[in-house]
Amino acid sequence: MASDAVAQNAADSVTETSTDGDQSVAVPPRRRGRARAARGVLVFGLLMTVMGLSIVGACFINDRTIEESKGEAVAEVVDASLTRTVVRFNTDEGRVYIPPNGVLYPADLQAGQLVRVEYDSRNPDLVRVAGRNMTLSLLPVSSSLAVLWAVLLPVYWLLRRPTAR
Repeated sequence: MASDAVAQNAADSVTETSTDGDQSVAVPPRRRGRARAARGVLVFGLLMTVMGLSIVGACFINDRTIEESKGEAVAEVVDASLTRTVVRFNTDEGRVYIPPNGVLYPADLQAGQLVRVEYDSRNPDLVRVAGRNMTLSLLPVSSSLAVLWAVLLPVYWLLRRPTAR
């Protein structure tokens, strides 16, 4: 018993600390906040990456669905706005159809223009411009993600960097 007390006191004198119990090292609140902010930056970046990959995946699924039951037609571009491009075409059954969500891959279309379209004959709401597919979504998504990470990684690095005292 006496030797334990001597050994404990000897350790205290060498390290100049007390071994009377484990005490947790308190992290300053500012450092904790920066660590949380850094984690938040990474989580935000990962969520945006998942969203971008989901867009590409959705384009792939839409293209596959159209290919499974493809109908083809010549469509007239009714309206080309910033949010959607509306087309009107005749289905194989002779019905005139205007998809409420517009056409997929509408780049460079103008009102009054005639364009070949491919659509899902089971669901004519799903229509794309003929000859265009999900590869058109790769450039905007990948460039957006590259810019996102080019901004977020330096911010993460700055938040994780030790602060000067």
